[in-house]
Formats: sequence, C-alpha cells, structure tokens
Amino acid sequence: MDAELLKKLIINSLHEDIGEGDHSSLACIPGNEAGKAKLIVKQSGILAGIGVTREVFNIVDPLLSLEIFLNDGSEVKHGDIAFHVSGSVRSILKSERLVLNIMQRMSGIATATHEYAEKLKGLKTKILDTRKTSPGLRILEKEAVRIGGGMNHRMGLYDMIMLKDNHIDYAGGIPNAIKSTNEYLKSRNLNLKIEIEARSLEDIEIILATGGVDRIMLDNFNIENTLSAVRLINGRFETESSGGITLDSIRSYAECGVDFISVGALTHQIKSLDMSLKAFS
Repeated sequence: MDAELLKKLIINSLHEDIGEGDHSSLACIPGNEAGKAKLIVKQSGILAGIGVTREVFNIVDPLLSLEIFLNDGSEVKHGDIAFHVSGSVRSILKSERLVLNIMQRMSGIATATHEYAEKLKGLKTKILDTRKTSPGLRILEKEAVRIGGGMNHRMGLYDMIMLKDNHIDYAGGIPNAIKSTNEYLKSRNLNLKIEIEARSLEDIEIILATGGVDRIMLDNFNIENTLSAVRLINGRFETESSGGITLDSIRSYAECGVDFISVGALTHQIKSLDMSLKAFS
C-alpha cells in the first residue's frame, strides 16, 4: 500500500471519529492512566488489518506498545488473541473504534476471498477484485483481498484501460474504441494494458479481427459460451470472466480455462468478522 495515502486515510478517519476531542475518555480517565487491551477474535476466518492497525496506534500515540501474536493472513477461530496494546488508556480508547472497524472489515473481505480462492485450487485461474469498494477505503479493501489469496485488478481509472459496454457504445463500436484507445496511449506515451468487454461470441470475433488489446472480459457469459470463447481466443489474449459468478459456480467457470475471474462481491457484499478490544490487567 501507498504509505502516504494510508497515513492520510487514517488521519481523516480519526478526525471523523474524534472531532474536537474524545469527551467520554477525557471526562473520566486521568491523563496519566496507563493500561492494556487485547484484540479478541470472535469468529473463525482469515485475519487482516494487523499492519494497518500498527500504523493507527503509531499515529494516535507513538508511545503505545503493540505485542502481535497473529499476523495478516493467519487462520483464526473464536477466542484467539491477535495482539496486546499497552500504554495511555486515553490513547487506546481513542484508537479502539477505528482499529476494530478496519480489522473487522478487512478480515471479512480476506475471509470471503479465501473461500473463493480455495475453490480454484489446482487450476490456473486467479481471483480478482473490482472497483466496487467503499469510497475512501479502496486501498484497505484491496489489501484485504490480497491477504485472502486474491489478486488486485486495477486500482482505479488511471492504471489500466478497461473498455466496457458504455465506452464501446459511446465510441461507435469495438473497432473504433480500440483504435482510438491505442492512438490515445501512443500520443501520450502511456504504457497501460487494455482490457475490453465482450458481450457475445460475435463481439469476440470482432475483437480478434481488430487486435490491439491485452485482455478480453467475458461479461455475463454462461458456462457453455465461456468454454466456446476460450477456445475461440485460443491464448491470443488473456481472458477474464465476470458477472454473476458465485462461490457455487466459480470453479465451473475456471475449468473453462479462463485466466482470471473478477468478483465484485469480494468487497461490496461482505460481512465483517466479529472482534472486540477489551481491557485487561
């Protein structure tokens, strides 16, 4: 992750939560009070967010001490202790909600990604995330996908060209969209991969005749048409299946021989993993 972007995200999140001050703690906790807290896992899954949590505590109070027992990517179960944090009680309480929000959501994403990735064992196909992320939290959610065993698709609109249905229709068709895109990249001396969406086998034939792309997305293809598409493309371009693919159907799509499967549900239909941060002596 981009360290500077992560720092800004954490600072903005703390400002959103704390505002002019944590009055609950200021009202009843002496300024010199020291204590400890432990992160308790309350559901089985894949742990994610430890690295980010370390940065949160450091930004809130560099004097807080963190003792980590479980790292990102660890399989966890109910009752596991991920870390101890010790130091200023006010600082611990100030950090508590942000740490839990980050770790619960990232762990939920990592857990779901792990389930999907397990379905692809023994096959060449890789699981991808999408841009269907929570505004402002994309770097965290995509990091959680990676921790869970998936791969990151493009980070945003700036690091890869993706010609989807609307681009193609507005551009006047597949050949026009590809031609204009390659001219644009050449005129600006940009080295970006080009992916184009195909909505039918006929679209694939047009793309193959036109060339000038790196990957073809098979959008909402059924299993039969996916297999036909992979045979038609025959390794000339990377292939990616997308659209409505579930945990139950993902292996069948992968067995068609596609290189990638993108699943928006990894980041936008996630149940956070339950955790709590509790004081102890």
